[in-house]
Amino acid sequence: MSGCSNNSLRSINWYRKLALMKGRRETGFFLMEGDRAIRQDMDISSASINEIVTSRDLPPIYSGYRQRRVSEIHLHSICHTRTPQGPVAVIRCPGGVYTNRLPETTGRRILLLEGIQDPGNAGTLVRTAAAFDYDGVIMSDRCADPFSPKFIQSSSGSILSLWLRRTAGYIAMVEQLKKKGYPVIVAALDGNDKPGVIEGRESLLLALGNEAAGPSEALKDMAHHNISIDIARKKAESLNVAVCGAICLYLSNKR
Repeated sequence: MSGCSNNSLRSINWYRKLALMKGRRETGFFLMEGDRAIRQDMDISSASINEIVTSRDLPPIYSGYRQRRVSEIHLHSICHTRTPQGPVAVIRCPGGVYTNRLPETTGRRILLLEGIQDPGNAGTLVRTAAAFDYDGVIMSDRCADPFSPKFIQSSSGSILSLWLRRTAGYIAMVEQLKKKGYPVIVAALDGNDKPGVIEGRESLLLALGNEAAGPSEALKDMAHHNISIDIARKKAESLNVAVCGAICLYLSNKR
């Protein structure tokens, strides 16, 4: 349905508070900005779209969704990009994200992010994992929140294409998956194995650690392989974690 009756109008402050984790947890919604990202979500999970907020007329593809028309000033006030491109979608948060329970169907390949605090890095890694057909992403509770504005922007509409868990109980999840037969492969600066060990695996759990500290000793101790990528360390001490993750995700997709 298009349009929205006056009785059901949300205040502009309601949309603004979705910039905060507290607001998202209270309402169960987050914002997704931009036509391209919203269209991607339409293809992945159209039922998750609760409302489209816009300052302009929208193309027919949006006609099946509830719409809210606001002024250009109000639209800019709820957006977090400097120059908003297109409408904003109010998206329902998927269930189970903040629990310690793995989904019933975990799939073949899973990405683990431990303490990756920059939402740009974390969102880029989720987008890259989706691009290489991973099924789920586990995040420690010290990772950036997956529904924060910068995370959503960096994931570019891919956020709902995988299952997500963000929890302090991530180590226990690794143990469960290891018992189920998932090879655990950790990328670490001091890893002894070459990245080639990741290639050609039908299933795996790939783990990446904090931007500065790297993966924890607990995580490395659980790994079947700790891998490192050879670089010219005299020129660059290390790779950005999103770049390292992209290389590993690509290699894991090779057959």
